Amino acid sequence: MDELHGGARPSLGWAATALISEEAGVADHRRSIARSAVVWDALAGRLEACRASLTESRPLDVLDLGGGTGGFAVRTAELGHRVIVVDPNPDALALLGRRADEAGVSDRIQGLQGDSTDLVEVAGSAVADVVLCHDVLEVVDSPREALRSAAETLRPGGTLSLLVTGRYAAALAKALAGHLADARRLLVDPDGRWGSVDPVPRRFTEDEVTSLLDDAGFELLAVHGARVFVDLIPSALVDSEPGATEELLKLEADVADRPEFRAIATQLHALAVRR
Repeated sequence: MDELHGGARPSLGWAATALISEEAGVADHRRSIARSAVVWDALAGRLEACRASLTESRPLDVLDLGGGTGGFAVRTAELGHRVIVVDPNPDALALLGRRADEAGVSDRIQGLQGDSTDLVEVAGSAVADVVLCHDVLEVVDSPREALRSAAETLRPGGTLSLLVTGRYAAALAKALAGHLADARRLLVDPDGRWGSVDPVPRRFTEDEVTSLLDDAGFELLAVHGARVFVDLIPSALVDSEPGATEELLKLEADVADRPEFRAIATQLHALAVRR
């Protein structure tokens, strides 16, 4: 007691520390689900439609460009499809292998080292029913060439799932944070950047995405806005309010197809087919 009155604080026991860590991990997991739910729901629905359209009974062949550690690849393989992940990072591919083992889908996932510039050489031409190109166009030298490479790996009529970072959401976030000059720069910069130290090399508008897809030989099917609200609502509110995560998921789904909300979505998700 004297020590406490003297100002010393009792330390947390290992059990309490572990519980706090576990609760933080659960909260992070809930936010991760909320951030990817719109994209996964749209992708899963398209995978089901593609499989139903096959003239033969077989799994889909899916190519995940820049799939990294397999967030979408493993879930796709769990649906029974065959997945090839092409990524330049060997460490990410190693983690992909471990995740595939843990999920029991290692027989349906193959990791290959490469990027958009050698995609066809690494994976081959007309090898995929579906290509995932998520968070790739922001960092490649030429988004147009990357999409053309993706198109070449697709079979005729195959589907592209494209996920990019939205320009206007970044401007809104900067303005809400009080960085008004950065927000204005985001609106006019050719690459959608707020400055030379911006960690994101490139951002897109829906019109830019539509134009790139058309130039690469794709017909646009749908555009969804992902993460409209989840990045604006303080995490503490979602984590502390019972049922808030479920309501947030419903809210994101409600606005994903609305053009007025797509404009301020953190990410734009496009589904397109190769012409």
